[in-house]
Parts: sequence; C-alpha cells; structure tokens
Amino acid sequence: MRKIIALSVVAAALAVSACNTISGVGRDVAAAGSAVSSTAESAKK
Repeated sequence: MRKIIALSVVAAALAVSACNTISGVGRDVAAAGSAVSSTAESAKK
C-alpha cells in the first residue's frame, strides 16, 4: 500500500511540473509569434 501511495505522489508531482513546463512553452511560443508579427508590421511600412 505504501508503494502505491508513493508512486501516486511521484506521479502527481510529475504531472504538476509538466503542466508548468507546457505553460512556459506556450508563453515562449506566443512571445515569438508576437515578435514575428511586429517585425512583419514594421517591414510593411
């Protein structure tokens, strides 16, 4: 029973850290897209 609880705790910790990582990647991609869009807008002028 202790092994199941320990594995559950480890799995929960990994799931939480994965969500934060995916969120960070999403913000990085959004920032890169914003930079590309602003560069394209300035190139049009």
